Amino acid sequence: MDIEDLMSASQGGEANAGSSPLKSLKVDLDFYRESIKEVATEMMVEGYTLYPIFVAHQHNVNVGELILDKAELNTQWSIQASSLEEFVEKGLVEEERKAYFEKNFKNANEYMCLFVVVPEGANFVFYPY
Repeated sequence: MDIEDLMSASQGGEANAGSSPLKSLKVDLDFYRESIKEVATEMMVEGYTLYPIFVAHQHNVNVGELILDKAELNTQWSIQASSLEEFVEKGLVEEERKAYFEKNFKNANEYMCLFVVVPEGANFVFYPY
């Protein structure tokens, strides 16, 4: 799923995107892009994971490690670094779905894998660096 798809889905398909908090996510991701890419590369090079996942949220979540704090950076979204392995361990991705997830994971050198948490729910999104 692309971020534009998620934005329209969160609005019920309405044309007015002004009320979507995901517009601010796009702005923050463009600001965070280089930092997220650096962390993803580090995670892969150090052998931590081949599947880095970044949790984007505006509230507290209990997965991953905080790397970009909205309060410190004066932004709308915080980002936590995690991995497919942690998502499986915490039951966010079922063990039976792990191979499917790996097969559909986009190149982590070109795209950040985001787990976007909003009040309506959460979804995976791939966003280019």
